[in-house]
Amino acid sequence: MPESPEVQAVVEQIGDRLAGHALTAVDVLEFRVVKTRSRPPESLIGSELTGARRFGKYLDLVFGEQHLVVSLGRHGWARWAGDAPTADQLPPALAILDFDDGAGLELTDAGGWVSLGAWVADDPLDVSGIAVLGPDPADPGYSRADFDGAFAGRRKQLKAVLEEQKSIAGIGNAYSDEILFAARLNPIAHASALDEAELERLFEQTVGVIRGAVDARRGIPMSELKAAKTAAMQVHGRAGEPCPGCDDTIRDFAFAGTTAQYCPQCQTGGQLL
Repeated sequence: MPESPEVQAVVEQIGDRLAGHALTAVDVLEFRVVKTRSRPPESLIGSELTGARRFGKYLDLVFGEQHLVVSLGRHGWARWAGDAPTADQLPPALAILDFDDGAGLELTDAGGWVSLGAWVADDPLDVSGIAVLGPDPADPGYSRADFDGAFAGRRKQLKAVLEEQKSIAGIGNAYSDEILFAARLNPIAHASALDEAELERLFEQTVGVIRGAVDARRGIPMSELKAAKTAAMQVHGRAGEPCPGCDDTIRDFAFAGTTAQYCPQCQTGGQLL
C-alpha cells in the first residue's frame, strides 16, 4: 500500500516535471477508476497543470481552479510512460494522462480488484476521504497536541490508531510496524495503557520515522520508490529474519485482514502475538 513518504516523492516529481504544461489527452482504460462520472478526467484536457500536492495518501493534481484527485488505494501506483521494460513486467495502466511536453503519466493498479480512484473537483475537500483526514505527522506543524488528540485515553490498539486516517493521515501497514518497532511498543497494546514516557516516545518516533522516510525518498525515481521503501524496512516484511535490535527473530501476526511484523523481545516482553 502506498504511504505518505512515497506519495510525497511522487507528487514532487510530478510537480517538478509537469508544472506549466497542458493536459492534451486522457485515456481511461477502466471505467471504475472514475468516481465523478459527471466530471470525468477528460474534462480537464487543455488545462495547464499548476502544481501537485499530497493529502495523506492522496495525490492532488492542480489544474488552476480544478483538481484531479487520485487515490492509489491498496495496490495503485504512478509511473512515467516508457519506464516499463516490457508491458508484462509491470501492472497494467488503468488511466493515462498525456501532456504537451510529450510526457505520459500512467496510473496503475496491481490488485485483483480496482483500488485506484480519481475525482475531478473544485476543492480537494469535496472528496470525502480527504475531508475526514486527521493531522499529518509529515507536516512541520504537527504537534504533540495533534498526537494526543489521536491517542490520549483511547481504548484502541496502537497499530490501529496509527493506521486510522481520520486520526493520523498517511500511515499504513508498513510504517506503523516501523514506528512501533522504533518506539519499542506492543502493536496491540491499547493507547489508554501507555504512560507519559511511552506516549512521548511514540510521538517522537511517529514524527521521526515518517519525516525521515520523506527525506530519504525525495528524489528517488518513481520506478525505484517501492524497492527503496522495502530496502529501508527494519521489521516490516522481514518475518523470519534476525531482529536488528536484539538476538530474537522478527515474527508475523494477523492484523486487519493482512499480516504485520514485530520483534517479541523488543516489543512484547517475549509474548508471541
